[in-house]
Amino acid sequence: MPGRRGFDYLIVGAGFAGSVLAERLARVLNQRVLVIDKRPHIGGNAYDRHDDAGVLIHPYGPHIFHTNSESVFDYLSQFTDWRPYQHHVLASVDGQLLPIPINLDTVNRLYGLNLTSFELEKFFASVAEKVDPVKTSEDVVVNKVGRELYNKFFRGYTRKQWGLDPSELDASVTARVPTRTNRDGRYFTDSFQAMPLHGYTRMFEKMLDHPNIHVMLNTDYRDVVDLLPWQHMVYTGPIDAFFHFKHGKLPYRSLEFRHVNLKQDRFQQVGTVNYPNDYGYTRISEFKHITGQEHPTTSVVYEYPRADGDPYYPVPKAENAALYRKYEAEADAMANVTFVGRLATYKYYNMDQVVAQALTAFKRLQERHAAAEAEQALHAVQHARGA
Repeated sequence: MPGRRGFDYLIVGAGFAGSVLAERLARVLNQRVLVIDKRPHIGGNAYDRHDDAGVLIHPYGPHIFHTNSESVFDYLSQFTDWRPYQHHVLASVDGQLLPIPINLDTVNRLYGLNLTSFELEKFFASVAEKVDPVKTSEDVVVNKVGRELYNKFFRGYTRKQWGLDPSELDASVTARVPTRTNRDGRYFTDSFQAMPLHGYTRMFEKMLDHPNIHVMLNTDYRDVVDLLPWQHMVYTGPIDAFFHFKHGKLPYRSLEFRHVNLKQDRFQQVGTVNYPNDYGYTRISEFKHITGQEHPTTSVVYEYPRADGDPYYPVPKAENAALYRKYEAEADAMANVTFVGRLATYKYYNMDQVVAQALTAFKRLQERHAAAEAEQALHAVQHARGA
């Protein structure tokens, strides 16, 4: 940049956390920002592209945007128009495709009943196994809907997804999936549910389109961190890798994706169908439901959970949280590095939560800049008086 040397910020990772901070730092504080990503594209796991058939797909599995935060939605709305979309999921159980989260239709169709919402509450109460205190993912479900529904809808799916029995996992995993007594078949009930009209990648392109932002792809930040001058780092990768695994490796679950294009208009009724008890995959998602694209063929993705591969999900167990706290203490002691995002803070965040976390991190950096400028101004005044 003419007349200015180096970068004010080096941002590791071009996903939501890194891109939001890059945009805010460049646009609001006029900072010089270098964004580095080891992948050949921006957008992190939310990156989307057209496959060989011309269908818009999410290479890293379906990313459904939903939030209750008006400020997060308004922020992202600067970079995209939206297509309203409410996600629906069915689960393949006992030869039927039934709504998940479990609701009134799920129970009535599964058991051939005709319960009302009030009667369903009594049904759940009659089958629930009361657990106190609720500690594990198994406790959460059996405490609400009993062991049979737990076995049919949750246990197998969770064991495939995490490689662990729900009795070994923190309650937060299954607590993400509610139980309803009405017929609301939406997977999410957030106030804002929509998909970027032209896709996530276009949204990220607009977010990073600023003269103060430079992007380097296909690059490991370690290869350039000592070659380029920078003042502050924003790190969004795995926190244990940043510290060279000095306290041990934090466990993550990974995914393998098998993408298939089919010469037909539609493959399934809804965006995603879960397979809790059959097959090696956990779910099949069909992108045209999600994106609204019109196309003569359709593309689907099969998701196979894996122990090894790119880190996707921090494994929520007490011993892992204890290990993370050791890394967190190291991170807190670093004055010139900010850790943001799912991998850097070892939290199972949704996309909107990462955006909110990044905006909060920006406010802290903004306050730091204001304090530094005030201090510089004070020194200037004192220097002038001394002169």
